This record gives sequence, structure tokens and C-alpha cells, in this order.
Amino acid sequence: QVQLVESGGGSVQSGGSLRLSCVASGGTRNCMGWFRQAPGKEREGVATISSGGRTNYDDSVKGRFTISQDNAKNTLYLQMNSLKPEDTAMYYCAAKFILFGGCYSAGGRDYNYWGQGTQVTVSS
Repeated sequence: QVQLVESGGGSVQSGGSLRLSCVASGGTRNCMGWFRQAPGKEREGVATISSGGRTNYDDSVKGRFTISQDNAKNTLYLQMNSLKPEDTAMYYCAAKFILFGGCYSAGGRDYNYWGQGTQVTVSS
């Protein structure tokens, strides 16, 4: 079992920045990602990263968000810059182990392990 604990959410004004962190422990994983869900909307993929460092981003965050990981600290990060009100959502860290294929997942249905979420609110 993989345990995931997110932190770093908060409230910022449009144009501001936040960095989310996710500490992982236990289990085996070679894909990790950030997903988000706004009220009344389906969960969507934000960014994913493989154990080898390959990244994928949703078009809506390309150039503004950066996913990274510190393997020594078992920590996943999401640096969010130039935040917009439409980025407001609950952000979740997730992990999975794959034998083949890529880490990208539009809605995260194939991710097995999830954190409790951290709220990000961007005001205009």
C-alpha cells in the first residue's frame, strides 16, 4: 500500500504562486501525478511524472505548472505559477505501478493510490 499526504494548498490572488507537496511512503510505484476536481466538475489530470522523470501536462497548465520529484525525500511537487481563478479546485496526489504504457491519465481512473487532497483557491 502506498500512503500519500499532500500539503501546500491555500488561497492566493490571480497571478500568484503556490507549491504543492506530496510525501509518499510504502508500496511500489513508478508513476505519480497531480489531479484536481472543482465543484460540479469531473476530476481531471493536471500533470504526471514517471520514475524516470518523464512528464506530461494538461494543456490548460502547460507553461505555468511544473511537476517534479525528489526521490531521496519521497516527495512529489507541483509548482504552480500565474494562477488563474479557473485553477480553483481540490488537488490530489496519486500514484500507481505500471508494467507497460505511460503515466498520463486524463481522469486518474487507473491510479490506485490517492491522498486526501489539498484545496487551492484563486481569487480574481
